[in-house]
Amino acid sequence: MNEERQYVRVDEYGVMRIGNSRVMLDSIVAGFEHGYSPETLQQQYPALSLEEVYGAITYYLAHRDAMHTYLKQQDELWEAWRARSTSQSHPVVARLRTLRAADAPTQT
Repeated sequence: MNEERQYVRVDEYGVMRIGNSRVMLDSIVAGFEHGYSPETLQQQYPALSLEEVYGAITYYLAHRDAMHTYLKQQDELWEAWRARSTSQSHPVVARLRTLRAADAPTQT
């Protein structure tokens, strides 16, 4: 008898990933919600087998309420990171902006 496969796992950071890959479940769900076929999604993520894509979609459909809660939390987390990164520029970015501002008056 075939052993049951685990298509979705939670990594050490609390991110849902597909199989043993680094592909986030969020990516497959977003593509599926936009109407992409499992075959198209598999082509976009060659690290996944078609079986894994179908398994991830099945997991999403079977756990829709929990998935929407998870996806909302992920959106909030990404928004917090985005806000933090825009408020704290990397030193290289700050230096480039300074150079561009200093060079701006000489450009015509």
